[in-house]
Amino acid sequence: MEFITQIRKLSLWIFIIPLVAVNLCLFISVNHHIFENTFLTVDHIGRSNPVFPYIDGGVSISRTARTYPAYLVFKPSMIFASLLLILYWIKTNKLINTFQNSKKNNLFKTFGILSAIFLIIHSIFLGVKFDYDVYKFFRRFVLLFFIIFEVVAQSLLVFRLFKLKSLLKNYFNNYVLILKIILVTILVVVAILSLPIVVTSGNVYFKHALEWNYFVGVILFYLFTYLFWKRS
Repeated sequence: MEFITQIRKLSLWIFIIPLVAVNLCLFISVNHHIFENTFLTVDHIGRSNPVFPYIDGGVSISRTARTYPAYLVFKPSMIFASLLLILYWIKTNKLINTFQNSKKNNLFKTFGILSAIFLIIHSIFLGVKFDYDVYKFFRRFVLLFFIIFEVVAQSLLVFRLFKLKSLLKNYFNNYVLILKIILVTILVVVAILSLPIVVTSGNVYFKHALEWNYFVGVILFYLFTYLFWKRS
């Protein structure tokens, strides 16, 4: 099917672009000395000591991405990935409707598009200077809703795919469906268990490590989607 080919391509780019962008921002932050005395001199706020935040939580994604020159990578990459996300959810909705013989807007499409819109807003305003307290609340609010809507959309889609697996059996890899179910379950459980820690002060290094790993978990869903659908 044409939709399957398009969804596979979109999914792969949705995985690759954000992953490369955030890790390139991390590289710039940690290796800021490379850019010293050039037009790409890294802002002091965006500089970091050698860290591996996936384990030690030494720096947050926002700190590595919100200052010059890292935001030149982060903002366009995330906005472009968000637009691909919107296309992904629209085309996935059409594909599912093909098998259901309907033309409705499934809930996963609504939540998925909303999550992409919140990611666009977050990317645009990241690093923009407002009143600190207002900006910090706004940034957390937008990022939180991106995560919630994205995980809800993924969960609803996986549930729908599981219900339709008898109709889809010739089009997908059943082992990858199991991986997607496990991944979404982990994302939901981790979100619930870590919520009391995230909303309280302190535990900075844990929060940073959680942020990096949770980010990878969210976009890993799209790598699994690429592997899920069989080549047409």
